Amino acid sequence: MSVVWELLLVALLLVGSFFVLMGGIGLVKLSEFFKRLHAPTKASTLGVGCVLTASVGYHLFVGSDPQPRELLIVAFLLITAPISAHLMSKAALSLRMDEWPQLPGKSDEDTHVPPRPDGGDDEGY
Repeated sequence: MSVVWELLLVALLLVGSFFVLMGGIGLVKLSEFFKRLHAPTKASTLGVGCVLTASVGYHLFVGSDPQPRELLIVAFLLITAPISAHLMSKAALSLRMDEWPQLPGKSDEDTHVPPRPDGGDDEGY
């Protein structure tokens, strides 16, 4: 394998690792549900795609047969991550999660509690 291909594969691994790390940090650090949803679905999808593409390239250029499993993982990841993020955001919108009170210490602009969907009191809500 030539030095150019090795550097390309190393670059793919570094970019993929960076995006996976940023997706994990975004999931932990961001305050609202919709922001936390955005970080892993976008960044981690790109990161895992880069890592698996580097794996396919390594197997292709070393001479061993590239595994179709890696290509299928990338394909299913690129298909299912946006769909699942869309469905989770629609569910959150139907529950009006954007109106729920923020976590303590995160934001004190809007701290009212919306009425319950079933009309009950706010105890334990």
